[in-house]
Amino acid sequence: MDGVCWRQQSYIIIMSSNAVLGSAEKTSDNLALDHRLPEACARIKAELGKVIVGQEEVVEQVLISIFTRSHALLVGVPGLAKTLLISSLAQTLKLSFKRIQFTPDLMPSDITGTEMLYQNAVTNERQFKFIHGPVFANILLADEINRTPPKTQAAMLEAMQERKVTVAGADYPLPDPFFVLATQNPIEQEGTYPLPEAQLDRFMFMIMVDYPTAAEELSIMKLGTSIARPKLEPVLNGEEILRLQELVRQVPVADHVFAYAERIVRVTRPKTSEALDFCKKWLNWGAGPRAGLNLIMAAKARALLKGQSYVSCDDVASVANPILRHRIMPNFSAQSEGVSADDIVRKILAAIPKTEKL
Repeated sequence: MDGVCWRQQSYIIIMSSNAVLGSAEKTSDNLALDHRLPEACARIKAELGKVIVGQEEVVEQVLISIFTRSHALLVGVPGLAKTLLISSLAQTLKLSFKRIQFTPDLMPSDITGTEMLYQNAVTNERQFKFIHGPVFANILLADEINRTPPKTQAAMLEAMQERKVTVAGADYPLPDPFFVLATQNPIEQEGTYPLPEAQLDRFMFMIMVDYPTAAEELSIMKLGTSIARPKLEPVLNGEEILRLQELVRQVPVADHVFAYAERIVRVTRPKTSEALDFCKKWLNWGAGPRAGLNLIMAAKARALLKGQSYVSCDDVASVANPILRHRIMPNFSAQSEGVSADDIVRKILAAIPKTEKL
C-alpha cells in the first residue's frame, strides 16, 4: 500500500473511531495534548541530555512505559547510568521519587511499610498506625531487584499490578501515577535471586542498556569530570502525565495491525500448530496474552511520540524485542547453538509480513 492510500485510510480510521466515541472530531484539549506529547518528550530528552550521554533508544523506551502506565526493567552492567537515568527522569517529570537498594536482608515491610504502636498524647489511648514505606511514591527505583529473596520480591507484585499494598488486612492505594523502574545486573550471579516469570511479566519492557560508543564515552569522561553541575528543569507534572496516558489509549488501531501483533505473539508458543518451526525447535515456552496487550499499547505511545495519529505495523515491530525478550523461554537447544531470545524475536519479525491480511 502506498503512502497516500495509507494516510487516507488512517484518516478514515481516525474519523470512524471518533464517531464510535460520540464525537466527529478531536476536542481542542486532545489536539493540544496530541501536539504536546512529542514536544514534551523532546524537552525531556534535552533535559536528560544534560547528564546522560547517548542511550536514546533506552530513554524512548522508558518514556513509552511512562505514557502507557507501565513498568520497565533496565538490564546492564554496572556504570551505564541506569540509576542516574531514572532519578534524573523523576526530576524532569516533577514527580515524587524513592529509591530502594535491594539487598539479601531486605524484608517486605521495608518496601510496603509497617504498623507501629502509637499512643495518643491527649487520651493516652494506644492504637496501631500505618507507617508508609518507600513504595508510596510516583516513581520507585528498585535498584538491583534480583539481589533480594523471593519473599521480598513478592511484595512488589501487588503494588505493580493492583497499585495498592495490603498490610494487616487493610488496603492502602498507591499514588497515581505510579511506576516501578527496576535495574538488574546481568553478569553477576552470586548472591542473586532470578525474578520469577510472574513478576517479569509485570514489566512491559526489559530494556537492555549497552555500552556507549567511543565518541559517547569520551563525552561521558569530559562531563563527569567537569566542575559543572547541570540543573534539570521539570517538563510535566502528574496531572499532565495522567491526561497524556488517557490520550495514548485513544489512538486508533487498524484491524490488520491488531492481527499483526496477535500473530507475533501466537507463533512463539511451541506446542501450538501456529508456532513457527524454529520456535518449536528453540523455545520451551511462548509469550502470554499480556504480551499482545503491551505490543499494542507500546505501539500507540510510540506512534504519538513520533507525531503520528495512527499505529502502523512498524510501530509494533519496533517494540517487539523489549516486550518479548523476557516472555519467551529459549531451551537448551537454543542455548547450545548460541541463539538468544532477541535472535528468535528478530527471526519472527522477519518471517511475518507487515501486510493488511495475514
